[in-house]
Amino acid sequence: MRKTDLVKQLCTLGELNRVQADDVVEAIVEQVTNALARGERVQLPGLGSFSVRHRNAHTGINPQTGEALRIAAKNQIFFKAGKRLRDPFQHKE
Repeated sequence: MRKTDLVKQLCTLGELNRVQADDVVEAIVEQVTNALARGERVQLPGLGSFSVRHRNAHTGINPQTGEALRIAAKNQIFFKAGKRLRDPFQHKE
């Protein structure tokens, strides 16, 4: 699902037009992004939680040349799925 698909779904579910639904999606993305930039954890019950984790610098290997290279330290976004999101996939056979 892409952003445009999500906007269309919001239009069909509620009393929002396309512009209003797009504004809602943009506002949510902006607020989640800002919270993560401040180092806060974002919890959306049923969906999951987003948090920032720091990865230390480490050595990696270029798979084409086998040459060792240094990978810089960075912050990464981590997502942990909530129970309601995980459940449909737990009993798959």
